Amino acid sequence: MNTKNKFRFASIIIFSLLLNITLKAQNYDEALIGEYTLPELLVTQNKKEVTTVEQWEKVRRPEILKLFEDHVYGQVPEDFDNIRFKVTHQDKKAMDGKATLKQVAITVERNRNAVTINLVMFVPNKVKKPVPVFLVINHRGMKTMDATRQNKDGFWPAEEVIEAGYAIAGFDVTDVAPDNKDKFAQGILEELYPEQLEMENGMRALGAWGWCASRAIDYFEKDKLIDAAKVISVGHSRGGKASLWHGAQDKRVAIAVSNESGNSGAALSRRNFGETVERITQTFPHWFCPNYRQYGGNEDKLPVDQHMLLALMAPHAVYVASAAGDLWADPKGQFLALKEALPVFELYGIRDTLPDEMPEVNRQIINSNTGFHNREGQHNMTPYDWQQFIRFANAYFKL
Repeated sequence: MNTKNKFRFASIIIFSLLLNITLKAQNYDEALIGEYTLPELLVTQNKKEVTTVEQWEKVRRPEILKLFEDHVYGQVPEDFDNIRFKVTHQDKKAMDGKATLKQVAITVERNRNAVTINLVMFVPNKVKKPVPVFLVINHRGMKTMDATRQNKDGFWPAEEVIEAGYAIAGFDVTDVAPDNKDKFAQGILEELYPEQLEMENGMRALGAWGWCASRAIDYFEKDKLIDAAKVISVGHSRGGKASLWHGAQDKRVAIAVSNESGNSGAALSRRNFGETVERITQTFPHWFCPNYRQYGGNEDKLPVDQHMLLALMAPHAVYVASAAGDLWADPKGQFLALKEALPVFELYGIRDTLPDEMPEVNRQIINSNTGFHNREGQHNMTPYDWQQFIRFANAYFKL
């Protein structure tokens, strides 16, 4: 076989493999989903039914949290030797006097090593008491959160949030774990928690981003302008996955917002629709603990599914946002997961309900502790989404 034919043959093989992966990962036909059985939410590993809040909090919730740690996201270490906060820049007349800008360096030390996180935040000046804060896990770079406001991005619409009476804060995930499968460890994992890299259930990027969000809350608890009991964790796509895991881990999160987090976020893993565990662990292995790879194409063996992650927010609040044009993230699978999580909220006397069928596009559902919308459009976090987050937070906090 000459060189030209060898190249053509190799190209055909590569194209066929890529086509096979794509077709296997991308089912958008509800008729091809097939039957699946979700893990029992309110039955312990010892097969005992959970009927009380005490059973949930002392037995089942810790079980589920540990299962997600061991099989999906990895551990989230809590120990460190020291944490310091330094306001590196402050402008009390930002946004033409409507807000106070603070840029805060959060330095965390462990075993004589240190990592610094750069937090950007705006606080409304018109509110004279501590305010709730939207905390964004931002994977789109510092320009998205431009402190000068020369660049205004609908992904982080600071002006609109300030006008609504909320503070808005955010950090770049690169400070703790770069969103790159070859460089993700160049942050807290190599500097502070290198032992996690040796563990099959060790923390990886999503856990690191949530860890960082918790350090931001540590700062909020020291800032007299912020009501640290009203923290709203927000993330889009991969950030939405991290936001949910962060909210499950850190009980200081009042509302966890998942915007189009899709597979391994708010969407049920056992639905054969859009992105799959196999595809996501092949493409983004650095997001999850190594143990998760074994469930690619083998989701039925997973001891958890994503309705269980949403349920871990009870009795606090969780908001799930989708986009009708983002089938890759499986809007219906996200809606169904939220619906399947409701029995845990019911244990706390929270009688939230969701319709049997997917709500029509652009209809928002606001319950006491759960909310949902599926807007028109594609994969993004937009001002429309933010309007719905604010409406839900207003209702939840009774503002």
